[in-house]
Amino acid sequence: MIEIHQVSKSFGAQTVLQDVSAQFHPGKVNFIIGRSGSGKSVMTKCTVGLLEPDEGHVTFDGRNFTNMDRRGRKAVRQEIGMLFQGSALFDSMTVGENVLFPLRMFSDLTESQMRERAAFCLERVELNHATDKFPSELSGGMQKRVGIARAISMNPKYLFCDEPNSGLDPQTAIVIDKLIVDLTCEFNMTTVVVSHDMNSVMEASDFIHFVHEGRIAWNGETSELVTAKNEALSEFIYASKIMRELRKTRS
Repeated sequence: MIEIHQVSKSFGAQTVLQDVSAQFHPGKVNFIIGRSGSGKSVMTKCTVGLLEPDEGHVTFDGRNFTNMDRRGRKAVRQEIGMLFQGSALFDSMTVGENVLFPLRMFSDLTESQMRERAAFCLERVELNHATDKFPSELSGGMQKRVGIARAISMNPKYLFCDEPNSGLDPQTAIVIDKLIVDLTCEFNMTTVVVSHDMNSVMEASDFIHFVHEGRIAWNGETSELVTAKNEALSEFIYASKIMRELRKTRS
């Protein structure tokens, strides 16, 4: 389990996070949702150590990550898989080389074992036929699947996904949502997804944290979302529905 304990973060005079506490459960897809500028991305960056909180701390299965030295943090980071918003693949590398990259950087496996692991991960996302292709030869959805294969290559305990459906058509987004859910269950990962896509929230999430003006304004299971008594959350859901309808009209 990942736990955030009373984390606050400011940039100059601007307070972005204020006394935020949250739990992300293993074997579950935990969503962080909220408007742009609400603090959800800063919350995630503080969780994985890309930003240092001004107050509070983060624990990974009881280990105080915030107070660890560099060596300790490196060990925890090797248990984290990251799926970036733009996939962040290396254009000069083939699909297979992209998936091999973290294995060659951080694992103690032999070359044969690394290639076997990379092949397994690509097969798991149904891209074993694309090993020798370059990212530029793939569609956006296929690039996201390569990103997922790379994220799970080190067999992580924790998976972080930043806007995994950004730029994808609705049908492809459903495929990515299902893949994230299936992999979370299969490997019993603690998965954290940052998103503002309510379709994904309803399809893929088990538990939701709604961030509003730097605070956790609501959290609960997905089944509780429609009956939640929170004005800011209701406005966010309503605005998301309107945007979906506009996109349908224009497409």
